[in-house]
Amino acid sequence: MMKIKALPGVPRWAVLAAHAVPLVTLPSGLWRLALVAGLPVTQDAEFGTMGLGESVYVVSLSVVSELLAFLTLGLVRSWGEVFPRWMPFLGGRRVNPRAATGAAFAGVAGLCALVAWGVYASIADLGPGIPASPAQDALLIACYTPLLAWPVLVAAVAASYYRRRTSAGRGRGRGQYGAGRPAASSWV
Repeated sequence: MMKIKALPGVPRWAVLAAHAVPLVTLPSGLWRLALVAGLPVTQDAEFGTMGLGESVYVVSLSVVSELLAFLTLGLVRSWGEVFPRWMPFLGGRRVNPRAATGAAFAGVAGLCALVAWGVYASIADLGPGIPASPAQDALLIACYTPLLAWPVLVAAVAASYYRRRTSAGRGRGRGQYGAGRPAASSWV
């Protein structure tokens, strides 16, 4: 069985969900890279040949989305509880669990907004109208459908992180890195 790195006390489902996030973003990024490379993911030859600016934008979108997906791993690893030493000004300091959770849920809200807009745009036929064969449409759907799991997975992992690191998880132990807060400062 494959051993996945995580902190002690992190539920196995949260570890698996955090590691799944970069995998659900990968197919859409690969589809965009194929588009930039000029592979036949659309029938419109003009759409497949992008200018330099458009190509840089599409590649950057793929790289940034994958990097953001990798940040979810911080919710189950030590660098999500204590900043790595190499980071200027922050290295060695504890990560504020409310700030980390707030950032994660802000990302979830943004992802939900993007999903809602994408669904609305497809229903209202607001897309660029890229001509594609049924096989190309199926490939597009297969590559972008996993993105629907992204906000759900991040929300679940962030809730687990918050529960583990704050007074909400007080009865569960404090973990290796001093996670949690003293009981005297808990709020009800």
